[in-house]
Amino acid sequence: MAVKAPESNKVFHCQWRERSNEYLVTNDFGYFIRLKPAEFDRWTRGKMAKTDKCRSRLAERGFVRDCLNFEDLASKWKKRNTHMFLGPGLHILVMTLRCNHTCLYCQSGAVSAGSKKTDMPLEVAVKSVDTAFDSPRQSITIEFQGGEPLLNWEVLKQTVKYAREKEKRAGKELKLALVSNFALMDKAKADDLMSNEVSMCTSLDGPRRLHNRNRRWRAGASSYDVTVKWIKEFQKQHDSQSGRPRIFKPSALLTVSKYSMAYPSQIVDEYCRLGLDTIFIRPLSMIGYAAKLWDKIGYTPKEFVGFYRDALNYIVELNRKGRNIKEKTCQMILEKLFNFEDPGYLDLMCPCGASIGQLAYNYDGAIYTCDEARMLGWEGDGLFKVGNVSEDSYRHIMLNAATKACVVSSNLEQQPMCHRCAYKPYCGVCPVHNYASQKSIWGNMTANSRCEIFMGIFDAVFDILKKPSNEALLRKWTAKG
Repeated sequence: MAVKAPESNKVFHCQWRERSNEYLVTNDFGYFIRLKPAEFDRWTRGKMAKTDKCRSRLAERGFVRDCLNFEDLASKWKKRNTHMFLGPGLHILVMTLRCNHTCLYCQSGAVSAGSKKTDMPLEVAVKSVDTAFDSPRQSITIEFQGGEPLLNWEVLKQTVKYAREKEKRAGKELKLALVSNFALMDKAKADDLMSNEVSMCTSLDGPRRLHNRNRRWRAGASSYDVTVKWIKEFQKQHDSQSGRPRIFKPSALLTVSKYSMAYPSQIVDEYCRLGLDTIFIRPLSMIGYAAKLWDKIGYTPKEFVGFYRDALNYIVELNRKGRNIKEKTCQMILEKLFNFEDPGYLDLMCPCGASIGQLAYNYDGAIYTCDEARMLGWEGDGLFKVGNVSEDSYRHIMLNAATKACVVSSNLEQQPMCHRCAYKPYCGVCPVHNYASQKSIWGNMTANSRCEIFMGIFDAVFDILKKPSNEALLRKWTAKG
């Protein structure tokens, strides 16, 4: 006959993952704990004495049913889920699909620089800004993307000016960001953008030879050289600023292709050499050109995770030696683990950030649940289209069937594999990726490449945190102020 566990030892709802002779246990409030097999066995069998030190650790983290501190646990849950009640905060305006680069992995649907039919008109840009401000969120970000947004400079310039004027009238906080390859940047444009407090982001795939192999300039010149030139210039402007306007440090994104695999430390060293304090290591997305060239530039999830693990271990070692550089995905996971906060990374939200966290505005005014969804729309599949700035209200966008479908399908409670996963409190699924790769917005997590990649990333982060000195070091990445 089964022995009934004493009420004082009943296990509260949790998830666990067995790895390397330990159990990593998590709960929906965001707490985690590591247990040795013997501790895990005593606890789950209800044989852990009240005087057991391990029981005290479990109780203070919300794992013992009769020792729940509801005030603490409720506050942790609220902090981690505040984003669900605020409305979309990131609004991506695609200023043009024209581009002067032919990047191997492009997913934006870029067309040649001379084709002006895909430029966003000013009236569409203005209506897009108005729609963004209809969000009830008090702090919003408008991000200008392409193609290469500087190819539609006059409209971009006027849109920035209009958005700043709108900010004053609406009484909201507005952040502006530009994602550019910098090939068309000049002093006049840079001065205008900096005077309006627009932050700068570009792509940097590593040293010159690797960067130029991934990111080709149509003109035949070195994409790397112009990118590095403006990274240095914006760094210089940031370091010498005083007062208003604020000049932000430039940031850069790394997209890992097959050609990157052998160079994790060299890529990190390149970021350090340029004074960049963050590197965002991102896998390829099987949308757009990357899907068509996958046999040449793609890799398995296992290969990407191996690259990520090597790069992250190298970054931690550099930090140990006094170098200040962080890996962005790891940093955002740490925010969830130690600060119980959602850092706003839409790919790791539950539900995902589609529509409720982000909206993407195509050059023609069509609105999509996210930028990846917008790319699918450009390829002829409008499943994730939620409206148009010239026709539809904010209410219509939020009540659109595609918005609802994304929310439901990305709720981890309704994903059989995810519901019991130890990483559920920190993870999220992407309906667009599922649809593009598996022909279902729900996806099949047992064969889902994105799931395998993030499972590997979480494993890498938790493995590094096992060493107390590493945990102390990485906690500094989440320090405020």
